[in-house]
Amino acid sequence: MQFRLLKTDAKSAARAAELTTGHGKVETPIFMPVGTLGSVKGIHVKDVRNDINADIILGNTYHLYLRPGTEIIERAGGLHKFNGWDRPILTDSGGYQVYSLSHRRKLDESGVLFQSHIDGSRHHFSPEGVMDIQRAIGADIVMAFDECTPYPCEYGYAKKSLEYTHQWLGRCIERFKETPEKYAYHQSLFPIVQGSTFRNLRRQSAEEIASKGAEGNAIGGLSVGEPHEMMYEMTELVCSILPKDKPRYLMGVGTPANILESIALGVDMFDCVMPTRNGRNGMLFTKNGIINIKNKKWENDFSPIDEAGDSFVDHQYSKAYLRHLFVAKEMLGAMIASQHNLAFYLWLVREARHQILSGSFTQWKNGMVENVARRL
Repeated sequence: MQFRLLKTDAKSAARAAELTTGHGKVETPIFMPVGTLGSVKGIHVKDVRNDINADIILGNTYHLYLRPGTEIIERAGGLHKFNGWDRPILTDSGGYQVYSLSHRRKLDESGVLFQSHIDGSRHHFSPEGVMDIQRAIGADIVMAFDECTPYPCEYGYAKKSLEYTHQWLGRCIERFKETPEKYAYHQSLFPIVQGSTFRNLRRQSAEEIASKGAEGNAIGGLSVGEPHEMMYEMTELVCSILPKDKPRYLMGVGTPANILESIALGVDMFDCVMPTRNGRNGMLFTKNGIINIKNKKWENDFSPIDEAGDSFVDHQYSKAYLRHLFVAKEMLGAMIASQHNLAFYLWLVREARHQILSGSFTQWKNGMVENVARRL
């Protein structure tokens, strides 16, 4: 994997770069649509590629391990061939699911014993096992196994959790080095910085992760309920420590404003279910603010969904028609809204990149943060 830094903003830590993998180039800053089960929910691959024009998508180790299972994915020749996506893929390690399934799991230094949310069956994730699963899935970028701590979190728990995460990282690296790629391209391992919202733990973790010399690094355990200002404080601290010549991935973030502010702090890569999940509930993100398309005010509005939008759905359908689909509970409504939102998120990070390269990012960002948070 190659990472080439092109320009850093003069008034912030925002940067534009190129990340090259075995399945092609990723221009950063980038947003990765979430394809938890190997598909971006409700969107055809051709639309993710040609309309939304995503450089890279995300899959999830925990969910793909349970369904369809790594044996089927491996027989297909890896996730790329299984789902028909020919661009880069990143897989989350399952650490977030360990966090979200806290009532169904038992954690110790060996890993995590958990119950499937599907049928209650018992499974064990070890650092070595998670590496093997991600080798079989075949993502271009794979995540080290970690624990995502909740917020709020007691200091003692966060410290013990961080010890597990760092111990597991050493085992992940060892396993990753001793196992070959299953398919004819390179896979890269990213460690994950944890430490909850405690500055000393975050600093310790960032320094530990930076010392590993990985091809890229991730920041986890944020956007789990803490105030946005606290998230920015932790992100700024970690970005000041992680290597400047490696990509930085802030996991599970977030709103358009979160993404813009985090780009300004030096983050390169983002993912979040918000565009599709909120889209399925009728929330549309636009350059001028947020639309709840289910509101009665749109009932007789026959203007395009988003006159300034980049997706074909923005101009093909009217607000009134999209509202009708939601009121009638037609699945097409959720699909259209999801596609619009993903196209908007990709426009947002690409415009941020353009502004960085042009030297005008900070002024543009400050105005855009206010715009995208309005309720229309």
